[in-house]
Amino acid sequence: MTPLDQHQLEIQKNLRAWDGKPLLRQIYTSFYQRILALIDAKIPGRIVEIGSGIGNLKAHLPGAISTDLFPNPWLDLVCDGYDLPFRDGSLSHLVLFDVFHHLHAPNAFLQEAQRVLVRGGRLILFEPYMSWSSYPVYGLLHHEPVGWRTPINFASTSPRPRDYYANQGNATRLFFCREIPDWPSGWNIFHAQAFSSFSYLLSGGYSKPSFYPEKRLGTLQRWDEMLSRWPRLFGGRCLVGLERQK
Repeated sequence: MTPLDQHQLEIQKNLRAWDGKPLLRQIYTSFYQRILALIDAKIPGRIVEIGSGIGNLKAHLPGAISTDLFPNPWLDLVCDGYDLPFRDGSLSHLVLFDVFHHLHAPNAFLQEAQRVLVRGGRLILFEPYMSWSSYPVYGLLHHEPVGWRTPINFASTSPRPRDYYANQGNATRLFFCREIPDWPSGWNIFHAQAFSSFSYLLSGGYSKPSFYPEKRLGTLQRWDEMLSRWPRLFGGRCLVGLERQK
């Protein structure tokens, strides 16, 4: 099995989990609502989701174009995030849900995103967040590496062939720890919020059984809302919004 075949295999596995786990669908609805709050309908151009996976965001953003590396019946387009098939300045928003930490060369993607977005267009990223409490959960219970000390590739190109890549800690390192203070060039970070997400972490996500019954979701979400006051201790997810400046 090639690394990219692994990506398609995970999509099929996630689809089965989504269909059989109502708790997961409820949790993700709250995540999508956070993303919708960053969509600015006044910006001209289409909305495109990169790496749509099983395509759930489109239920909340019906006009969005869903894309991924492999053809599936629920997708609108097959494309690579490093080589987008859109005209210069033709898009209003790019949405990446759990995709940024799969970008081996984030600078190469950001250059392509700048090309296709209108000036003032938005790039919205929803990602894992590494805190004192979530780090061991992601590190021990998730198959993807956290990569906290792994060097990040800041090359401006991503030549083929491109291997499967994942480092769950990249968004936390770049947008919250600010390992590169002036990064990224040409973008304004207008939103960067980390929040508690024990309701998600304890749900087992797509690959593990849930540690609590569905009827307790509301209680855990209320606890998440309270604990989000201290994201460095209790954060588990983050939402980042960038605006194209030039």
